[in-house]
Amino acid sequence: MCEASAFLLDGDDHKLIMEAVDTVEPEEDGVRLINIFGEQKFLKARIYSLSLVDNKVYLKALP
Repeated sequence: MCEASAFLLDGDDHKLIMEAVDTVEPEEDGVRLINIFGEQKFLKARIYSLSLVDNKVYLKALP
């Protein structure tokens, strides 16, 4: 399986937001994360970077 873990960046720290993410949907005022179990989270954030080899999505909060 190739699900990712989503992290919210805060300076040099990163906080795990959701595991087993299979869908990341950019929206006008943030991003929606959906995992393989159908759980959803909406964050007022933007995609900062993706690490496809490590299966990680890094998000940065919007001001």
